[in-house]
Amino acid sequence: MENEAAAGGSAVIDGVIWFISNIGMAFYNFFYALTHPALWLDWSDKQAIMRFVYYGGSVEFFFVVFTAFLVMFGIGIWRGNIMWGYVRVLEGFANTVGRFFAWAGLLMVIQQIIIVFMQRIFTRPDISFGFGIPLQFDISWFAEELKLYNALVVCLCMAYTFVQGGHVRVDLVYSAVKFRTKKVIDMFGALFFMMPVAVLIWLYGWFFLWRHLIVPNPSASDTLDRLLNKSRALRWNVETIGFSPNGFNGYFLFKILLCAFTAMVFLQAMAMFFRSFQEWREGEESENKYLDRDTLGEGEEAYEGAH
Repeated sequence: MENEAAAGGSAVIDGVIWFISNIGMAFYNFFYALTHPALWLDWSDKQAIMRFVYYGGSVEFFFVVFTAFLVMFGIGIWRGNIMWGYVRVLEGFANTVGRFFAWAGLLMVIQQIIIVFMQRIFTRPDISFGFGIPLQFDISWFAEELKLYNALVVCLCMAYTFVQGGHVRVDLVYSAVKFRTKKVIDMFGALFFMMPVAVLIWLYGWFFLWRHLIVPNPSASDTLDRLLNKSRALRWNVETIGFSPNGFNGYFLFKILLCAFTAMVFLQAMAMFFRSFQEWREGEESENKYLDRDTLGEGEEAYEGAH
């Protein structure tokens, strides 16, 4: 029993040392990557591609991001106005991206109307755009491409909808507690729910993406040395297979959107944590400070956040 307790204590100490050492190494790894960009950005070098693949889903990259969050939080505690700056930049980024890609919903409707007209009225098997050498695809290609517009809205407008208060909230205790307790709940949710889920989806989506872009297929279990050995046989093999013979063949774009979605969610979790901390620290008078929400006009407040 004593040996088991001693082994358990030793494992805890080793884990703490590993955690702290990785935070310390994050500064070195970050500045080394900045000062040696050719090692991972020169994609004419096959080994650089494999380094990019490896580090994108690596422990080193996680601790660089995590340490950056800790440094930002520490500076924000020292200077509250700097933390409000984080909130404004992160929420502004989410709003800008979301407002831009929300127009994909309109494009989806217009394209569907064109498809119906071309099929039912003009009885054409394809659609052409442009002059000289036009962009021409079968109608089934454009019909399947509608999924991409839907994916753009879902993946890139998620954080925007969060800022706008448009997500469904299942409230069991939140409305009944005090203001500062609400902020603690928000911070806990951002730190222990949003961020870990975003990290898990990123780790899955990152290698899922690259397995549809290059061969030999990289794996999350591959070490850097193994991937560098694989780079000798590396070649691009971008997925261009559609569900139908003449259907949409850019399904690798959905894998890219999956990674973009998780990055947006993680950044929004940071914004939520920083905002909740500042509102907890400053009190009720700071609630919704600098919050940029869309409005439907005077008298429509009851419907805002649900459009």
